[in-house]
Amino acid sequence: MFVGLSKESVAVRINRYEKAVHDADLATARRIAEALGVPLAFLYAETDTMAEAILTLGLLSKPEQRKAVADLKARLAQASAGRVGS
Repeated sequence: MFVGLSKESVAVRINRYEKAVHDADLATARRIAEALGVPLAFLYAETDTMAEAILTLGLLSKPEQRKAVADLKARLAQASAGRVGS
């Protein structure tokens, strides 16, 4: 059993979600994410790069996540300041 469903049922459902025939409700998406061991946001990422960033952040401790986000914000501010001065 996978997220409370048989393996065959899951395969059909996942295929329908992938093909956008059906949308998974939030509770189902949460169960899928838990079963896969990924953050819920990973399933909703719009690009592979965003999904990778979400997955990577999810592997860090909460303090490490805050530091990584602060570092990214600092890089963004620095890059923005560089563009304005150009």
